[in-house]
Amino acid sequence: MKFPKYTLIAGMLLMTGCHKLDLNPLSDPSTGTFFSNENELTIAVNDLYRQPFISNDKEDFSDNYWNRAFGGNTVTFGTMVSTDPDALALWTNSYKAIARANTILASIDRAKANTSASALTSIEAQARLSRAYEYSRLITHFGDVPLLNTTVSLSESYGLKRTSKEAVLTFIFSELDYAAANLPATYAANADQRFTRGTALAVKARTALYMGKYDVAKAAAKSVMDLNAYSLYPSYRDLFLTVAEQSKENILTVIQSQVNNVFQTDNVANMLSRLSGGFGAYIPTWELMDAYECTDGLPIDKSPLYNPRKPFDNRDPRLEQTIVPFSTNWLGFDYQPHPDTVRVMNYKTGVLVTNNDTRTNATFASYTGFLFKKGIDQSWADKKVDENDYRIIRYAEMLLTYAEAGIELGTIDASTLDAINQVRARAYGVAVGQTSRYPAVTTTDQAALRSIIRRERRVEFANEGLRYMDLIRWKIAEKALTRPVPGLPDPAKQDRANWPFAGAPTIDADGVADYTRYFTSGNAKQLAVRGFDKARQYLWPIPSVEITVNPGITQNPGY
Repeated sequence: MKFPKYTLIAGMLLMTGCHKLDLNPLSDPSTGTFFSNENELTIAVNDLYRQPFISNDKEDFSDNYWNRAFGGNTVTFGTMVSTDPDALALWTNSYKAIARANTILASIDRAKANTSASALTSIEAQARLSRAYEYSRLITHFGDVPLLNTTVSLSESYGLKRTSKEAVLTFIFSELDYAAANLPATYAANADQRFTRGTALAVKARTALYMGKYDVAKAAAKSVMDLNAYSLYPSYRDLFLTVAEQSKENILTVIQSQVNNVFQTDNVANMLSRLSGGFGAYIPTWELMDAYECTDGLPIDKSPLYNPRKPFDNRDPRLEQTIVPFSTNWLGFDYQPHPDTVRVMNYKTGVLVTNNDTRTNATFASYTGFLFKKGIDQSWADKKVDENDYRIIRYAEMLLTYAEAGIELGTIDASTLDAINQVRARAYGVAVGQTSRYPAVTTTDQAALRSIIRRERRVEFANEGLRYMDLIRWKIAEKALTRPVPGLPDPAKQDRANWPFAGAPTIDADGVADYTRYFTSGNAKQLAVRGFDKARQYLWPIPSVEITVNPGITQNPGY
């Protein structure tokens, strides 16, 4: 689905608010006469459709991503504390949205006299869905949290306590069921595109999967599939560019548009190659690179097709659509990080230029040798602007959720395999029935399928912010996020005969690679050592400022 553009008035509403839980963001007297008609309710609900309130986790919380400028972060270094800015931002933004949804729901009756019943029901459903989404984010990160389903006064806030995550989850499912029953499956092409029935069901499916409620997850994902409102976009590469922003694969997106002054500039240069005017600082890891299977459907440590000297050959097509392949035209220049390739072609001028994407010439060129390609095109280099819509939930996730839930429930059948194979076939650009043209999954062994679905989710959703929560719910963060981060040795120490890789790492059933022999042989440089703390970090700390204000709110263990 697509979100409506924001009006100036809606933007002004964002500036009002209280501190901490933001219990009464549209405080009296301004709200004493507001919400009196459909237009005012619409302005208020529009505020819930923006990026601080709707987002996935940062990719750099995972083993897919490395940030040269800052190294790791408090998640990957195991240093989260109760003043952590990411924890505070999630907590604060979620409760702001909850408070605003509560205000809308508490005030909606003011407009009964001049607003149709259908419009009131739609606004109520949107507000309740937004509130449920925020609680989903809260319980998956913090566990038990205060459950506020009405507006709360400042004096009442001092007595708040945490509600069990199971009770909050029951509330979430109830809210999403209401939204699914009262929102349309689609909107007319000329109407504002808002939350839909599919949005509610998709949020329910994701939340249930994250909380281990596999029966609920499978049923909700199947309901999304049965709507027949969504389908896989044919081109994986184009899916993440502006050309596919109206794609039927998108279930939940947040609009960006330079025309409407909603766009990003901060991270653009860090994602770009140095030759195209960037810094090559936010980069894919070797672990992500090595997660992509070969075209025979086998991981690289088991496939005879894998060539460590030509690591992009014979691989899942999503690899070269996610990570820039060597010796290809990338944003107008030949991309080649080989230490001996000191000059490369500038395709704009047709002449050779100094290769600043190799560390032989530029010390800060990509430390892993890799750059992200997914979602990036020439417009990034030309304008230094990212105005791609944020894909929060898409149809491929529902297919893989349906499959994973079935695998965990032990209800493996043809539909389980078909859901995985639809996603795989799209990656190869073929129909799901053309099983000779892609590595279709045929096994029904639960353990084998569990490994397959975990690899499939990783490569399908690379750099979309889903990997972190997968590591958390599978309880493998303590393994994946405690390994050293491998990178290219310094140019003088790079083994030219075995460049870029001296073989394949050992990859376990969870898809976690072991590079120990690379480090001991000198074929990899240790960029850093991650340090996820399994004793406490499967939950985030409740922000200390919140506990100070609300003494009844207890802290999570270890913080």
